[in-house]
Amino acid sequence: MALIVQKYGGTSMGSLERIENVCNRVASYIRQGHQVVVAVSAMSGETNRLLDLAKGINAKGSKREFDQILATGEQVSIGLLALALEKAGLRARSYTGPQIAIKTDDAFGKARIQSIDTEKLLADCRAGIVPVVAGFQGIAPDGSTATLGRGGSDTTAVALASALKADECQIYTDVDGVYTTDPRVEPKARRLEKITFEEMLELASLGSKVLQIRSVEFAGKYKVPLRVLSSFKDGDGTLITLEEHMNLEDPLISGIAFSRDEAQITVTDVPDRPGIAAAILGPVGDANIEVDMIVQNIGADGATDFTFTVNRGDYERALEITRGVASELNARAVSGAADMAKVSLVGVGMRNHAGVASQMFKALAAAGINIRMVSTSEIKISVVVDEMYLELAVRTLHKAFGLENPPAAA
Repeated sequence: MALIVQKYGGTSMGSLERIENVCNRVASYIRQGHQVVVAVSAMSGETNRLLDLAKGINAKGSKREFDQILATGEQVSIGLLALALEKAGLRARSYTGPQIAIKTDDAFGKARIQSIDTEKLLADCRAGIVPVVAGFQGIAPDGSTATLGRGGSDTTAVALASALKADECQIYTDVDGVYTTDPRVEPKARRLEKITFEEMLELASLGSKVLQIRSVEFAGKYKVPLRVLSSFKDGDGTLITLEEHMNLEDPLISGIAFSRDEAQITVTDVPDRPGIAAAILGPVGDANIEVDMIVQNIGADGATDFTFTVNRGDYERALEITRGVASELNARAVSGAADMAKVSLVGVGMRNHAGVASQMFKALAAAGINIRMVSTSEIKISVVVDEMYLELAVRTLHKAFGLENPPAAA
């Protein structure tokens, strides 16, 4: 018998029929003798509907009041699933975040979990009752309901699994696992049997939408075994685990992530002196614009070219700010392009293998794809290319690194 935390997202809870499907999945685990704690999201589209209602009344209202409204979506979901489980002949009890004391800080709209009282949940499990917990929410120090931000139900599930010392945390979504890349771009993309926390965190931060970043961070920090599964088809999904549990025969590269929303800004012939990077990027950061990749090329004449990327939605504002700074610095020119994309190779195998970057660059060159910028880390190599070449770049690299082929049996 195992203690399992299962999380079902908004798509999985999107209709009464789908809620009954979730009920059947939970019931099958219970009947196998497992103890199950369930965390759920609001029904698909409900959080957006509630947000529109709140904004329709007062778009500039307090975040606390917004949280009181948004948290009701999950409250409907937990009640409906508990009723479905009762109808199936099981005992179930629904809980909001405050009711089981998921304690958070008071950062309404993006609260962070500080502790969880597991007494009620463990007592229910021992009594044969299925606890159904509202994801995305907790209780602030003043007793108010606080939400964890978009995707917060994943974080709730992982935090519950950690606090309960669960054998596994299962995240049910509309995909059946983590793939080597987006199958909509590369039809030969392959579902991974397992991947490390580090790799999943990189993929999530680089554009993969399978899991919310904070939940992966939480799972890695507390070593919670995490599995991504589909609510709509059977299968083993993808296990997210520690690097020490991976095989030496596992592929060098685990996946390819990409982002279409990149923009590039270049400041040409800036004086090469201490503080130039801060002088350029400081005002951009002060405008709450996040800078991603940075490249600085120092010339022989004592000047430097400084290039950085931002999200495409911030491009015009960042370009305006940079032009103002460049004028003060007596830079020669500022140029930019909003039609950029980022493609990234991710794999812990890079730590112990040389030549990955060279193989990547050769493959892209053979396909006629020009690289604008390069950024590397211990387990990641990212390049910026013209957006028109994004899908070709993904397919080219997927083939070059043999990602369509399953790993050889150990």
